[in-house]
Amino acid sequence: MTFSYSKVLSTAFFAALPLLASAQLTGNISLTTNYKFRGQDQDTSKVKTVKPAIQGGFDYAFGESGWYVGNWNSSVDWLSGNSIESDLYGGYKFKAGGADLDVGLLTYIYPGNSNGNTTEAYGAATFGPVTAKYSHTLSKDYFAYAGPGFKGRNTGYLNFAFAQEVAPSITLKASVGFTRFASDITAPNYMDYSVGAAYDFGSGLSLGGAVVGANKKDFFGPVNKSRVIVTLIKAL
Repeated sequence: MTFSYSKVLSTAFFAALPLLASAQLTGNISLTTNYKFRGQDQDTSKVKTVKPAIQGGFDYAFGESGWYVGNWNSSVDWLSGNSIESDLYGGYKFKAGGADLDVGLLTYIYPGNSNGNTTEAYGAATFGPVTAKYSHTLSKDYFAYAGPGFKGRNTGYLNFAFAQEVAPSITLKASVGFTRFASDITAPNYMDYSVGAAYDFGSGLSLGGAVVGANKKDFFGPVNKSRVIVTLIKAL
């Protein structure tokens, strides 16, 4: 029996055609007055409240299969020699027991300084307006927190988020998150929070506002300070 690579590739290609035909590409671009990640400012070069960042990305969903990949980017200024964060992710969404589930991998890339590069596995469950999500660090370090010779692997982040439309085009949003550092990281575990709302203008344009911050300000300083953040988003 002769094995044919071309036949296998041809079969795989035609089998994938229905999946590719139903795939959906969506994108977004936004401008925010301050980019905070897990409650912490991502621009540490300034102490003022308004530190604008431009952001955007895309998602590619493979039809109704549940599989997806995506990319998201933002201007940042907290890591020497780097001015951009580029996230690459992929995962699988499905339903089980009345919940919408989502599992995947996400890598945060800092092109100008790889010391910040971090990879996490995540899992999320959504029940109505509430979503619970846990992210677990797989890479050796966690956003350059550990330092030379130490590890940030196994740092965990648990987040609970709420989003509910309370009036036409108006959605209330709130979230609370908990960061638990790996044992090699000397920084204290901390909690972050966000409370706000978003208004949908239609045609993919929305405006959001929220109070965002974190505790343990005595250790982390101004980066954990509460900020009023306004974000304009356009879905593409």
